[in-house]
Amino acid sequence: MLDEIKAKIEGEIERLVHELNKELPARIKAAVELGDLRENADYKSALERQQFVQARLNHLTQRMQELSKIDVKQIPTDRVGFGTRLSVRNLDTGDKITYTITSGDFMDLDDGHISMASPLGQAFMGRSQGDEVAVQLPAGERRFEILDILTLPQTVSDAS
Repeated sequence: MLDEIKAKIEGEIERLVHELNKELPARIKAAVELGDLRENADYKSALERQQFVQARLNHLTQRMQELSKIDVKQIPTDRVGFGTRLSVRNLDTGDKITYTITSGDFMDLDDGHISMASPLGQAFMGRSQGDEVAVQLPAGERRFEILDILTLPQTVSDAS
């Protein structure tokens, strides 16, 4: 999980650096050649994109630094935390669902990835197998029972 997140962020950083160093300078140069920069929409658009790309690069670089500080050995193996895959049962419908707790940068609801900062993620964090969890969602309260957990340290040790 951690390696997947790092690879995704590194890929985005690589694309953004290419855009910042190759594509945007060409767009800016082409816009400048059109003259009168005060009313040049292409020029303004390229500069705004350049500012966005720089801000996104700064954010991604900071996320990589944060991810590099994560020590998998320090993550508890008996309760839900970052990288935990958990199976839950919706106590109202009986449906079984599998979620993986991840960072916002790697959230993919279709694949069952939920952010630690989401209402579901916050409700599950720190909980253990067998716990019942009530979550207040925009559609109303949902109640779940945690059936099984597989934490990030367990996943890493299984892969070794």
